Amino acid sequence: MAFIAASYALYTVFDNYFTAAFFGLIWGMLIFNLDRFIVSTIKKKDNFIDELLQVSPRIILAIIIAIVISKPLELKIFEKEIDRVLLEQKNAYTLANKEQIATQYTPAITTLDSEISTLKQEIITKETEVNTLYETYITEAEGRKGTEIIGKGPVYKEKRDKHDTALAELSELKKENSEKIFALETQKTELAAKYKDQVSISQPIIDNFDGLMARVTALNKLPWLPSFFIFLLFLAIETSPIFAKLFSPKGEYDFRSADLENEVKTWVEQKEAQRKIMLETDHVINDKVYGDLSEEEELYAYKKKIAREMMKKQQDTFYKRQTGIL
Repeated sequence: MAFIAASYALYTVFDNYFTAAFFGLIWGMLIFNLDRFIVSTIKKKDNFIDELLQVSPRIILAIIIAIVISKPLELKIFEKEIDRVLLEQKNAYTLANKEQIATQYTPAITTLDSEISTLKQEIITKETEVNTLYETYITEAEGRKGTEIIGKGPVYKEKRDKHDTALAELSELKKENSEKIFALETQKTELAAKYKDQVSISQPIIDNFDGLMARVTALNKLPWLPSFFIFLLFLAIETSPIFAKLFSPKGEYDFRSADLENEVKTWVEQKEAQRKIMLETDHVINDKVYGDLSEEEELYAYKKKIAREMMKKQQDTFYKRQTGIL
């Protein structure tokens, strides 16, 4: 179970079967030996409370192992549901990303649109003016307004000249503003292309948003009860050997283990006692040897001779030092 769970979890990280299987195998062996160590180190005692206190750290460790093993398997079991949650998150991130990128280009595009609208409005205003002048000189010729004299008199000619001048200005204005509008539209197109490029560059990051942490986060958004029961299953698997050992009576293994432990303990105590006896014996022998040596006249005379020579040398050295000072 540990091998499968670790392999799947690592595959979501490395996206490589061989790497995931290799490290998954290492993890499985580690969990296997750890479980074996947890159970084998539980010692049966005559007091249940002491045994319970003894296994408490091991139970906590078993709970941690159960969580570590169950979580990757939950990711695999609820893979379809997690993919749905991730898809919703990716869509939300895509929209948010587009809006965020758009904030970089929207002000410039809005400014360009405003300038284009202004240029178009200038043309419309000028066209309205030309149409008004056209209506003025036509009604003058028909005698419906103005002098109300039918015919093309001086007033008509004056109004016609104004219209023709305005029409020429309109034609020139259309030409100039069309060129400006085309340039502004080109800038808008370039900005829109840059916007699309930015979106296309950042979109793969969102599309790859399905790593281990993202899947764990998505799993936490699902109903907790199914995941909890899976966790309980692995918790039972991890803790059942501990509780079986805790509630079972002493067996042959326990007696043999206790016997071996007592044997080692006795051997260590014997070695320690022997070292103490050897040390005490050595002290007694040394005291006796030095006591016997202290009574030998030859050794006394030799040390006396050495002391006399040393005192002479000290006196000579002191005399030379005093003479040098004087």
